Amino acid sequence: MINIDDFAKLEIRIGEIKSAEKVEGSDRLLVFKVDLGEEQTRQIVSGVAGYFSDPQELVGRQVPVVANLEPRTIRGVESQGMILYVSDDEIFTTLNPGQKIKNGSLVK
Repeated sequence: MINIDDFAKLEIRIGEIKSAEKVEGSDRLLVFKVDLGEEQTRQIVSGVAGYFSDPQELVGRQVPVVANLEPRTIRGVESQGMILYVSDDEIFTTLNPGQKIKNGSLVK
């Protein structure tokens, strides 16, 4: 369990996936370029390749991104955030704001 002060530290912003590719030598990892608005595009590595038969289907989707995580190198590729997903027993998918919103918008 985390308290509200810990939760308040998260900076979740809406970004648009500009590219999605498999990480060379990995069956699980995808590397994304995500536009978070006024700042430079972020590179984010995510272990979700098994859920998407064609990573290109994710290009153009807007997704919530935890934008203030420390960068981490995964399999030699730097990851500069975390994309949030949703799943149940049958579906694994990206979250979606439901309508087009300005990239970089803060999730409140």
